[in-house]
Amino acid sequence: MAGHSKWANIKHKKKKEDRRRAKLFSKLSRRIAVAAREGGGDPEYNADLRMAIDKAKDNNMPNENIEKAIKRGTGELEGVDYESFNYEGYGPGGVALFLEITTDNRNRTASEIRHILSEKGGNLGESGCVSWMFERRGQLILDNSDNKYDFDEVMLAALEAGAEDIEEDEEIIQIFTDDKEFIQVKEKLENEGYKFSDSDIVMTPNNTVKVEGSEAKAILELMEELEDHDDVQEVYANFDIPAETMAQLQD
Repeated sequence: MAGHSKWANIKHKKKKEDRRRAKLFSKLSRRIAVAAREGGGDPEYNADLRMAIDKAKDNNMPNENIEKAIKRGTGELEGVDYESFNYEGYGPGGVALFLEITTDNRNRTASEIRHILSEKGGNLGESGCVSWMFERRGQLILDNSDNKYDFDEVMLAALEAGAEDIEEDEEIIQIFTDDKEFIQVKEKLENEGYKFSDSDIVMTPNNTVKVEGSEAKAILELMEELEDHDDVQEVYANFDIPAETMAQLQD
């Protein structure tokens, strides 16, 4: 299983922690506010806002928080003025990194991200240096920690709904779609009773870099630290850690 899929499973488990949930709500609020500011506060006419709200609801963010974030974005409530952009770079072992950022201070964020990367043997690159290695796709995640879902049944339903690919890894089932078909596929599956623990447009790698030993440990530590940064919405990477190495690192 490719490293990005393993990372999705690790994130799924960690998301249950209260501290991480509070940080996640803060990040989701920023994303909603930016989407509302740039495209208006009506999700029916603002696809980015709709996806941001859906992701917030997937993660059980209270409606009150969502409404306040929208109003901050439209200017109905006072709030910090955030901007969103991407960083690209490399981690240990030549792993490509694509970061989605939302911040109120671009210079501070750049300095802090550079510092994190340099400590782990990575570096920021020029815009476009790695984005060509990734593809925008829709991703729907089912929590299957209680074995509620039969993979073959999910696969059949997902393909009939228009999905492109389905993967299973320990506690989760991931469904991938064309980015333009994401909302339609999600709605069809939700109408069939599927409830997703997470859903979004993501960047999936077209090829992967195999990392083992100390480099594998370093890339996972780097991903953890980047994910934990307040200004980082998402981190995507093209590492592939063998299952036996991943098991050793998680022991």
